Amino acid sequence: MKQIKAFIHHVRSAIVVEALRDAGYKNLTLLDVKGTLKPLSESEQSYSTDAGVVISEVRISLVCEDSQVDDVTGIIRTAGRIGPHISGWVYVSPIEQALPIGGPGS
Repeated sequence: MKQIKAFIHHVRSAIVVEALRDAGYKNLTLLDVKGTLKPLSESEQSYSTDAGVVISEVRISLVCEDSQVDDVTGIIRTAGRIGPHISGWVYVSPIEQALPIGGPGS
């Protein structure tokens, strides 16, 4: 199993979640974060650099089977893209164990 974490511009988060849901991926976690993703426009870049401000981003996380990684990362990279520049980052990490909390047998 793999954990996929994507950091994207907040304006693209609903589109990415919808695309993942349409493809059958429903166990997602979203977290509002502040970061140094490249700002969207020239003026925002200038403001962010001059003021030392970070911008709003969303971290989308999900766990999937190894065979699903290319599908999930492709969906995120396509739906999360804004313009010709880098619009975020996707990280893929191995999951060594996944254990339930509660339920039968715990």
